[in-house]
Amino acid sequence: MTRLLMLLFFAGLALPVQAVEFRTVEVPTVLYDAPSQKGTKLFVIKRNTPVEVVVGLEGWLKVRDAEGGLAWIEKKQLSERRSLIVSSTRAEIRQRPEEGAPLVFEAEKNVALDYVEVAPGGWVKVHHRDGQIGFVRANQVWGL
Repeated sequence: MTRLLMLLFFAGLALPVQAVEFRTVEVPTVLYDAPSQKGTKLFVIKRNTPVEVVVGLEGWLKVRDAEGGLAWIEKKQLSERRSLIVSSTRAEIRQRPEEGAPLVFEAEKNVALDYVEVAPGGWVKVHHRDGQIGFVRANQVWGL
């Protein structure tokens, strides 16, 4: 029994690690329950919304949204550009990646921000569509 557990453990270590892939919705578009326009329309997703790619199939991608919902979207409706969405009630965007830095602005839940880069210490540099740039705590956004 112990040998079997060790074998299973080491087999698990040998599995390839897959990076999580995120894309951004380019234009408001319909999400479906199947990879076809003949599928049931679930809802319309907003422009600039980040989604996690789960699987692809002939021009369609199954994606997960910030709430964990799964649906199908036409691949052509997504861009490689990365955006994030505020997942906390209110996110504080600061001038520097540190708690004591001056506040640049605050963003409400579900506001989309453009991803710029990861910063040290659990911070992410972001850009708001109004032109403001700053750093937000990674635990206040979804899409990383």
